[in-house]
Amino acid sequence: MYEYIDGKLAFKCPAYVVIETGGIGYHIHISLNTYSALKDQERCKLYTWLSVKEDSHTLYGFADEGERRLFLHLISVNGIGPNTGRMMLSSITPAEIEQAIVQGDVNQIKRIKGIGPKSAQRLIIELQDKLKKDGPGTLISMPLNNTSKDEALSALVMLGFVKNTAEKAVDAAVKSSPEPLSVETIIKLALKTL
Repeated sequence: MYEYIDGKLAFKCPAYVVIETGGIGYHIHISLNTYSALKDQERCKLYTWLSVKEDSHTLYGFADEGERRLFLHLISVNGIGPNTGRMMLSSITPAEIEQAIVQGDVNQIKRIKGIGPKSAQRLIIELQDKLKKDGPGTLISMPLNNTSKDEALSALVMLGFVKNTAEKAVDAAVKSSPEPLSVETIIKLALKTL
Protein backbone atom coordinates (compact mmCIF):
# COMPACT_ATOMS: atom_id res chain seq x y z
CA MET A 1 0.00 0.00 0.00
CA TYR A 2 2.77 2.47 0.91
CA GLU A 3 5.93 2.26 -1.23
CA TYR A 4 7.92 4.73 0.87
CA ILE A 5 7.46 7.65 3.22
CA ASP A 6 9.65 10.71 2.76
CA GLY A 7 9.58 13.56 5.26
CA LYS A 8 10.99 15.25 8.32
CA LEU A 9 12.47 12.89 10.90
CA ALA A 10 10.50 14.06 13.96
CA PHE A 11 11.70 11.32 16.36
CA LYS A 12 14.21 8.50 16.20
CA CYS A 13 15.08 5.65 18.56
CA PRO A 14 16.56 2.17 17.86
CA ALA A 15 13.10 0.55 17.68
CA TYR A 16 11.06 3.07 15.68
CA VAL A 17 10.97 6.49 14.06
CA VAL A 18 8.28 9.10 13.51
CA ILE A 19 8.37 10.71 10.08
CA GLU A 20 6.24 13.80 9.59
CA THR A 21 4.95 14.41 6.10
CA GLY A 22 1.88 16.36 4.99
CA GLY A 23 1.03 17.22 8.60
CA ILE A 24 0.84 13.53 9.58
CA GLY A 25 3.35 11.74 11.81
CA TYR A 26 3.92 8.13 10.77
CA HIS A 27 5.09 5.73 13.51
CA ILE A 28 7.38 3.29 11.68
CA HIS A 29 9.11 0.26 13.23
CA ILE A 30 12.74 -0.10 12.11
CA SER A 31 15.70 -2.44 12.50
CA LEU A 32 19.03 -1.45 14.02
CA ASN A 33 20.45 -1.64 10.50
CA THR A 34 18.07 1.13 9.37
CA TYR A 35 18.64 3.07 12.60
CA SER A 36 22.39 3.22 11.96
CA ALA A 37 21.82 4.18 8.29
CA LEU A 38 19.70 7.19 9.31
CA LYS A 39 22.51 8.82 11.35
CA ASP A 40 21.61 12.44 12.17
CA GLN A 41 19.46 13.26 9.15
CA GLU A 42 16.73 15.86 9.52
CA ARG A 43 14.86 14.50 6.51
CA CYS A 44 14.66 10.87 5.47
CA LYS A 45 13.01 8.42 3.12
CA LEU A 46 12.11 4.93 4.31
CA TYR A 47 10.80 2.09 2.14
CA THR A 48 7.83 0.64 3.97
CA TRP A 49 5.73 -2.46 4.42
CA LEU A 50 2.34 -2.42 6.13
CA SER A 51 1.37 -5.36 8.32
CA VAL A 52 -2.40 -5.67 8.64
CA LYS A 53 -3.75 -7.83 11.44
CA GLU A 54 -7.15 -8.11 13.02
CA ASP A 55 -6.16 -5.90 15.95
CA SER A 56 -3.44 -3.64 14.45
CA HIS A 57 -1.94 -1.98 11.40
CA THR A 58 1.83 -1.69 11.76
CA LEU A 59 4.28 0.08 9.45
CA TYR A 60 7.81 -1.30 9.07
CA GLY A 61 10.48 0.90 7.52
CA PHE A 62 13.76 0.10 5.78
CA ALA A 63 16.75 2.22 4.81
CA ASP A 64 16.81 0.76 1.30
CA GLU A 65 14.76 -1.40 -1.01
CA GLY A 66 17.16 -4.34 -0.66
CA GLU A 67 16.61 -4.58 3.09
CA ARG A 68 12.84 -4.53 2.54
CA ARG A 69 13.09 -7.29 -0.10
CA LEU A 70 15.10 -9.48 2.30
CA PHE A 71 12.58 -8.78 5.08
CA LEU A 72 9.74 -9.91 2.80
CA HIS A 73 11.68 -13.08 1.93
CA LEU A 74 12.24 -13.76 5.65
CA ILE A 75 8.60 -13.32 6.70
CA SER A 76 7.44 -15.56 3.83
CA VAL A 77 8.94 -18.48 5.78
CA ASN A 78 6.46 -20.27 8.04
CA GLY A 79 7.08 -19.33 11.68
CA ILE A 80 8.94 -16.08 10.93
CA GLY A 81 6.76 -13.06 11.63
CA PRO A 82 7.46 -9.35 11.14
CA ASN A 83 8.96 -8.90 14.62
CA THR A 84 11.29 -11.87 14.18
CA GLY A 85 12.27 -10.59 10.73
CA ARG A 86 13.06 -7.19 12.23
CA MET A 87 15.05 -8.87 15.02
CA MET A 88 17.09 -10.75 12.40
CA LEU A 89 17.85 -7.52 10.51
CA SER A 90 18.86 -5.92 13.82
CA SER A 91 21.21 -8.75 14.78
CA ILE A 92 23.34 -9.00 11.64
CA THR A 93 23.48 -7.07 8.36
CA PRO A 94 21.22 -7.97 5.42
CA ALA A 95 24.30 -8.99 3.40
CA GLU A 96 25.40 -11.36 6.19
CA ILE A 97 21.91 -12.89 6.39
CA GLU A 98 21.81 -13.39 2.62
CA GLN A 99 25.29 -14.95 2.63
CA ALA A 100 24.47 -17.27 5.56
CA ILE A 101 21.30 -18.51 3.83
CA VAL A 102 22.95 -19.01 0.42
CA GLN A 103 25.91 -20.86 2.00
CA GLY A 104 23.66 -22.91 4.31
CA ASP A 105 25.40 -21.60 7.45
CA VAL A 106 22.97 -22.82 10.14
CA ASN A 107 25.27 -21.71 13.00
CA GLN A 108 25.38 -18.08 11.81
CA ILE A 109 21.57 -17.94 11.63
CA LYS A 110 21.14 -19.74 15.00
CA ARG A 111 23.14 -16.97 16.70
CA ILE A 112 20.25 -14.58 16.08
CA LYS A 113 18.00 -14.19 19.15
CA GLY A 114 14.74 -16.07 18.72
CA ILE A 115 15.99 -18.37 15.94
CA GLY A 116 16.51 -22.00 16.90
CA PRO A 117 18.03 -24.82 14.84
CA LYS A 118 14.71 -25.82 13.24
CA SER A 119 13.89 -22.25 12.20
CA ALA A 120 17.40 -21.77 10.85
CA GLN A 121 17.13 -24.94 8.76
CA ARG A 122 13.66 -23.95 7.53
CA LEU A 123 14.99 -20.52 6.47
CA ILE A 124 17.81 -22.14 4.51
CA ILE A 125 15.58 -24.76 2.88
CA GLU A 126 12.91 -22.26 1.82
CA LEU A 127 15.09 -19.28 0.84
CA GLN A 128 18.39 -20.72 -0.39
CA ASP A 129 17.19 -21.39 -3.94
CA LYS A 130 15.32 -18.05 -4.17
CA LEU A 131 18.37 -16.05 -3.09
CA LYS A 132 20.74 -18.09 -5.29
CA LYS A 133 18.43 -17.54 -8.25
CA ASP A 134 18.42 -13.78 -7.64
CA GLY A 135 22.22 -13.80 -7.56
CA PRO A 136 24.60 -11.96 -5.23
CA GLY A 137 24.11 -8.25 -4.82
CA THR A 138 20.39 -8.17 -5.70
CA LEU A 139 19.58 -6.94 -2.21
CA ILE A 140 21.66 -3.85 -2.85
CA SER A 141 19.47 -0.84 -3.56
CA MET A 142 18.76 0.20 -7.12
CA PRO A 143 21.05 2.81 -8.76
CA LEU A 144 20.14 6.41 -8.02
CA ASN A 145 20.71 7.65 -11.57
CA ASN A 146 18.29 5.24 -13.22
CA THR A 147 18.71 5.01 -16.95
CA SER A 148 16.11 3.32 -19.14
CA LYS A 149 18.38 0.27 -19.15
CA ASP A 150 18.55 0.18 -15.32
CA GLU A 151 14.79 0.60 -14.96
CA ALA A 152 14.09 -2.13 -17.51
CA LEU A 153 16.49 -4.50 -15.73
CA SER A 154 14.97 -3.87 -12.30
CA ALA A 155 11.46 -4.37 -13.75
CA LEU A 156 12.46 -7.74 -15.24
CA VAL A 157 14.08 -8.86 -11.96
CA MET A 158 10.91 -7.89 -10.07
CA LEU A 159 8.90 -9.93 -12.58
CA GLY A 160 10.92 -12.96 -11.47
CA PHE A 161 13.63 -13.27 -14.11
CA VAL A 162 17.16 -14.16 -12.98
CA LYS A 163 19.27 -11.00 -12.88
CA ASN A 164 22.17 -12.30 -15.02
CA THR A 165 19.87 -13.61 -17.75
CA ALA A 166 17.73 -10.46 -17.73
CA GLU A 167 20.87 -8.29 -17.93
CA LYS A 168 22.03 -10.10 -21.09
CA ALA A 169 18.60 -9.70 -22.68
CA VAL A 170 18.48 -5.98 -21.80
CA ASP A 171 22.01 -5.43 -23.18
CA ALA A 172 21.03 -7.17 -26.43
CA ALA A 173 17.88 -5.04 -26.70
CA VAL A 174 19.83 -1.79 -26.15
CA LYS A 175 22.50 -2.76 -28.70
CA SER A 176 19.86 -3.64 -31.31
CA SER A 177 18.94 0.03 -31.83
CA PRO A 178 21.27 2.95 -32.65
CA GLU A 179 18.91 5.45 -30.98
CA PRO A 180 17.85 5.55 -27.30
CA LEU A 181 14.94 3.26 -26.43
CA SER A 182 12.17 3.80 -23.90
CA VAL A 183 11.92 1.54 -20.85
CA GLU A 184 8.81 -0.13 -22.30
CA THR A 185 10.56 -0.87 -25.62
CA ILE A 186 13.62 -2.34 -23.89
CA ILE A 187 11.38 -4.59 -21.76
CA LYS A 188 9.36 -5.75 -24.78
CA LEU A 189 12.53 -6.56 -26.76
CA ALA A 190 14.12 -8.32 -23.78
CA LEU A 191 10.98 -10.41 -23.14
CA LYS A 192 11.20 -11.76 -26.71
CA THR A 193 14.63 -13.28 -25.94
CA LEU A 194 13.88 -14.48 -22.39
